[in-house]
Amino acid sequence: MLNHWHMQLWPRRDGELSEILRWITVTHTQRWHAHHHTAGTGPVYQGRFKSFPVQTDEHFLTVARYYVERNALRAKLVTRAEDWQWTSLWRRNQEDTMLTAWLSTWPAERPRDCVARVNRPETSSELESLRLSVQRGRPFGEEAWIRRMARRFGMESTLRPRGRPRTS
Repeated sequence: MLNHWHMQLWPRRDGELSEILRWITVTHTQRWHAHHHTAGTGPVYQGRFKSFPVQTDEHFLTVARYYVERNALRAKLVTRAEDWQWTSLWRRNQEDTMLTAWLSTWPAERPRDCVARVNRPETSSELESLRLSVQRGRPFGEEAWIRRMARRFGMESTLRPRGRPRTS
């Protein structure tokens, strides 16, 4: 993307996600300011990263497709998702071990028709549930799993509509 980036991370330990993103954003901010000679002029990042639990399997693949691999296509920066060279999809398609060495194995098996799937538009129900998870930090997965994770991590408020309850 031209003014932001998307990553899908799978932390191994508690606190690891915040730790790595702090390191990435602080390091990038310092380098940005040094390159542009703008030290002390303000933040580069204006908001905290978005995060939400994702059930492994098909749900993980849906998030990867929407937020990571298909984003440039949806923004009309390319005509095929695999042409955006800043994605793991592009890197994996190059079949060059130098380009794929830093990519991790996914927690779900990549489908054989991965490129075709990424290029296929999302359904309206996929879009609605994905956007809800991003906006609210709501777990993304099957409904029973969502409720279980919300209870486990104290995220029940992400399951309710925003705002004050209506009075009768």
